[in-house]
Amino acid sequence: MLTLLGSPRRVCDGLTRRETLKAGALSLLGGGFTLPTLLAAESRKAADARPGKAKNVILLYLLGGAATQDMWDLKPDAPAEIRGEFKPVDTSAPGVRICEHLPRTAKWMHRAAVVRSVTHKAGCHNCLPSYTGFEQPMPDQHPRDTDPPSMGAVCEYLRGDRGDLPDYVYMPCWLGWGQAFRRAGPYAGFLGQRYNPLTTECKPHADPGTAPLPGKPAVVRGMPLLPNTAFDADLTLDRLNTRRTLLQQFDDRVRAAESSTAPASYDRVQRRAFDLLTSSRLRAAFDLSKEDPRRLDRFGRTLFGHSTLIGRKLIEEGVRFVNVTWDLFWDRVQVDYDAWDTHTNNFAILKTNKLPHFDQTFTALLEDLDRDGVLDETLVVVMSEMGRTPRINGNAGRDHWTYCYSAVFAGAGIRGGTVYGASDAQAAFVKDRPVSTTDICATIYRCLGIDPDLMVPDRTGRPVAVAPGGRPIEDILA
Repeated sequence: MLTLLGSPRRVCDGLTRRETLKAGALSLLGGGFTLPTLLAAESRKAADARPGKAKNVILLYLLGGAATQDMWDLKPDAPAEIRGEFKPVDTSAPGVRICEHLPRTAKWMHRAAVVRSVTHKAGCHNCLPSYTGFEQPMPDQHPRDTDPPSMGAVCEYLRGDRGDLPDYVYMPCWLGWGQAFRRAGPYAGFLGQRYNPLTTECKPHADPGTAPLPGKPAVVRGMPLLPNTAFDADLTLDRLNTRRTLLQQFDDRVRAAESSTAPASYDRVQRRAFDLLTSSRLRAAFDLSKEDPRRLDRFGRTLFGHSTLIGRKLIEEGVRFVNVTWDLFWDRVQVDYDAWDTHTNNFAILKTNKLPHFDQTFTALLEDLDRDGVLDETLVVVMSEMGRTPRINGNAGRDHWTYCYSAVFAGAGIRGGTVYGASDAQAAFVKDRPVSTTDICATIYRCLGIDPDLMVPDRTGRPVAVAPGGRPIEDILA
């Protein structure tokens, strides 16, 4: 508990004290970026840019590659080795049919758009395309400082000094943590690490006494946690300010040793770190102990459900871009296939685990937003880094496939009840109106009122569009 002296205000945590003290180390990040350069880049917007209808975005990221032909684009007339075990059902949108194991989602398709023709050739499990629109194959899947920035990082970059909360939050853990393998994609790349998301930690676990069985993975429980949120019992605001002053003295020495071209955004990093440290709003958003149990039940008492509910609360507080990933935890907790990478037992895993929990949480989010009258200003996106093979393998699974898969949009700026693009008879390749990952990013930017052609400087100062070559999918936009 943080004790305040000389003020009646309660000061809670955002970043940790350790993170605040480390803020000075960020002064060397960003290479040749200067505040005038960044602001100049922000000002270069296309003349035909339209105001966006979405104030914020909640991205539900299904890591591993969700099977489009078993969720959004079923092929009931295909051979058995293609169509699989699930049947399509009618939805609230005339002519739009989805999987029978998404009954709650089916009632919301009049507010959603399905894009059935997403395609890229940048390699399997490569998350960089879906977050940034960059579709070149990479030598490995680790993040690099030269990567293009993710959509959330661009939102963070554009926020300036507004507010005391970040504009980009990533939950429940850094991408790939569950496999001890950090994956590229959701970071700021060449914009500099100061625009990376506020990323939570988690302690995933299964219910006591349960063990994963083939085709029946355990349900992953847990809560996204702000890192190191506990304060020393005797920490007062006066002492915290003293530490801040000491930090500033160290930083003055660092600046003296640096050239005159030191990044002007350094002060912004230090200021934001302290603001987050003393923000009660952030802790309140992450505190589910006072939530109505019925609301917790609606979202689902899972790590994915808790993260999505907290994401809902964060956008209510003004956070602009929230990412919730359904991650895979092979190397952290024994839960079998806890992601969408279903090489074996695809249908059993989807039917008993993935689809019911996704269906519950996704629709609870839409219901919550709609009930509070903010669905029309919140864009909800569901995507994966790829899809799965049209042909079922010998282990009743589907393998990696990037050539045709789906993404779903709902809420602000979206023309509900629409389907864009088409796959062939086996959901193998795009038959009509292909959509690149850059087009997906451009569509999200358009909904937010950000020009997809907005130029930002790379590490050499060269202007680069945030969605290079991408065009918004106009047919799904309201």
